[in-house]
Parts: sequence; C-alpha cells; structure tokens
Amino acid sequence: MHGCAGIGTHHRGWAGRLTEWGYAAALLDSFHPRNANSTCWNVMSNPRPALMAQDAFNAATYLRTLPIIQPDRIGTIGFSRGGSAALHTAVASGAPPDRGGRPFQVVVAYYPGCLLKKPGEPEKILGEPANDVLILIGKNDEWTPALDCLKYVELQSAFPHASTIKVYPGAVHVFDIHFQVYVDQEGHSVGAHPEARADSFAMAKAFLDARLK
Repeated sequence: MHGCAGIGTHHRGWAGRLTEWGYAAALLDSFHPRNANSTCWNVMSNPRPALMAQDAFNAATYLRTLPIIQPDRIGTIGFSRGGSAALHTAVASGAPPDRGGRPFQVVVAYYPGCLLKKPGEPEKILGEPANDVLILIGKNDEWTPALDCLKYVELQSAFPHASTIKVYPGAVHVFDIHFQVYVDQEGHSVGAHPEARADSFAMAKAFLDARLK
C-alpha cells in the first residue's frame, strides 16, 4: 500500500522483491481511481488511511477468487500513509463485511503513523489487532515519530496478537529507498539508510515467511 505520493518506483521495486521471495504481489492504487494525486501536504485529505484499508479488504476479496492465491494466506504491507492503512487492516473489530470472514494473516507497516490523537484526549490505538503486525521505523523519522509507534506497541501489549517493532537509529522517513537523504519542502529529512534498509528486508521476509509459508 503506497504512501502520500501514490505508487512509484519504490513500490514497484517492492513488488519485484516480494516476487523474488516467492509471493504473488498486488499493487493497490487508492489514488488514481479517485482522481487523487498526492496527500503529502494535506494529511487530512482523502483517501485517508481508513478508506485505503477498505480498498485493501476489497482487493483481498478479489484475490481470493484467483486460483493461484491461497485464500487463507494473504498479507498486507504498507509504507508511510499506506503503513497507517495497513494498521487499520489489522483491527479485529469494525472490519467491513467483504473481508470474507478472514483478517489478513500478517501486516507489515513501514514508518506508519501509529496513534490516534485528538486534543484533550489520551492517545489510543485503532483497536485490538486480529493478526501479527511488524512495524519498521527510523528513530529520526520526522514525519511519523517512532515514539508514537513504541507507544502503539505498548498500548496493545495485552492483546493476543501483539506487535513487533524495530526502530533503526539514525534512519529517517522512507529509509528503504535508494535515494540519498534530502530535506523535503516541509522541512522533513527523507531518504536512504543502507544498514536499516538491508536489515528491514531481512526482518520483513522472515516475518512473512513464518506466517504465510
């Protein structure tokens, strides 16, 4: 599931990587069917993560009709805004009826926004997760703070499906790309961290393999 700028070479690279790991990969576009181009500079604009999660459930319903797909072995992986959407797909309650009675079997969220925050209210998570979740995030992420994701993991620790988190020192937002770190127009550092990138690939593969193969 893509981030605020839509599908790019980064996500196509991930589709190829997942194929190399032995998985069928589907790229889910939540923007173009809605005539949306970017939500990077207006995070409250649509499609928001909850709507993108609905797209993921609808895609899974379709994928389960394909003979090459094992219907009880479907996972989702998301990046940034898509990572937040992936966390929405993990929630046990309030899921759409077209999920076929099954949650995704596994969720991997790269640098997601992890907490629901409203002024004057305590921080909270979306709800009880229905499957195992892996969160991979940079300690120096200025877009989606790692501390929020650490709090997310703490708040859901009492549930049967607890999350696993890896925080990478020195890494910033979108650390799994090849581009060198740069400062975007909002003043946030974005870009590659080779060590975190390589380690996150190994962690994601092991996490998926343990639950889908």
